[in-house]
Amino acid sequence: MARRVVIVALIGLLSGCSLVAPETSPTPTPTHTAPVETPEPEPTYDATVFSRDDPMSIWVIADKLRPISPADFEPTDLVTVNAPYRADPRLRATAAASYEVMFRAAEADGINLVLLSAYRSYSTQVSVYNGWVARLGVDVADLQSARPGHSEHQTGLSADISAQNGVCTINECFGKTPEGQWLSANAWKFGWVLRYPEGLTHITGYKYEPWHWRYVGKGLATHLHETAPNVTLEEFFGLPPAPDYAD
Repeated sequence: MARRVVIVALIGLLSGCSLVAPETSPTPTPTHTAPVETPEPEPTYDATVFSRDDPMSIWVIADKLRPISPADFEPTDLVTVNAPYRADPRLRATAAASYEVMFRAAEADGINLVLLSAYRSYSTQVSVYNGWVARLGVDVADLQSARPGHSEHQTGLSADISAQNGVCTINECFGKTPEGQWLSANAWKFGWVLRYPEGLTHITGYKYEPWHWRYVGKGLATHLHETAPNVTLEEFFGLPPAPDYAD
C-alpha cells in the first residue's frame, strides 16, 4: 500500500501541468475490449524512468529545445518488431513488445496496421531531414521532420504507423481512417500516446501527425488518457513550449 501511495504522489507532482488529402467520411471506430496483455514489467518509478533528459528513460523528451545527448546516442536494447513493416523495424525492447501486442489486438478487430518507421540513427535522420528540406524548404520541413539530434525516432520509442492498404500514409487524413481511429481509441491501453496532437503546433513545433505514436508505458499513457487527454508531453511535464529551434 505504501508503494502505491508513493507512485500516486509522484505522478501528481509530475502532472503540473505535407500536404493534406481530401477528408474522408468518418467510419465507426472499433474499440478493443479483449483483455490486454502486459508485455512490460510494472514500472519501478526509479530516477531513470522519471528522467526527461536521460535518453534511456522511457519518458525522455526530445523536441526542438531539447536535443538528444549525446548526439550519436543509440539505445542498447533495440530489437526487431515482429509485425509488418516498411523500413527499419527496430524499437526498444519494451516498446517493441507493446507494439506487437497492439498490432495483434488491432488485427483481431479487423484493423491492419503497418510500421512505417521506428528507430532512426542520427545519420539516418540527417538523410531524412535533408530530403524534406530539398523538397519543401527549411521552414516547411521543420514542421514535419526533426533536425538531426532532435528526433524522437532516435530514442527507439516512436513509431510512424499506417494502414497496410496505404490509404493516407503520412498524411493528416490518416486520423479519419479506420486504422487512425482505432489507434486514437485504443493505443493508450498499450502504453502509446499521440505525440503531436491537432492544433498544438505552438507547443510541439510540429503539425498534426496522427500517424506518429510515442511509447511512454501503460501507467503514464493510462494516466494521461484518464486525466489529461490531448495534453502534450511538454505540458504534462511542465516543460517550455518548443515551437522553434534555439539557433
